[in-house]
Amino acid sequence: MSVFWELLLVALLLVGSFFILMGGISLVRLSEFFKRLHGPTKASTLGVGCVLAASVGYHLFIGSDPQPRELLIAAFLFITAPISAHLMSKAALSLRMDERPQLPGKSDEDTHVPPRPDGGDDEAI
Repeated sequence: MSVFWELLLVALLLVGSFFILMGGISLVRLSEFFKRLHGPTKASTLGVGCVLAASVGYHLFIGSDPQPRELLIAAFLFITAPISAHLMSKAALSLRMDERPQLPGKSDEDTHVPPRPDGGDDEAI
């Protein structure tokens, strides 16, 4: 394996690790559910995708037998991550997570309340 391919694989691992780290930090640091949902979904698609691409490249360039497990992991991840994020956001909207009390120390400008899909108001219930 040439130095160029080794550096490319290292770059893929570093980029993937960066996105996974940012997803973890956003999950911990952001203020409300909908913001916290956004970070890990991007980490799973970009970060894990880069790590899996580096793994495929490594096995390709060392001359080992082709292993479909990385491609299967990527396929399942790219199918299940958006679906699970969509289902969690739909559940949060139906549970009216935007009406939950604010965390202590958070200001009102810090939250973004998405519009309701049914257009309902708070006084109707």
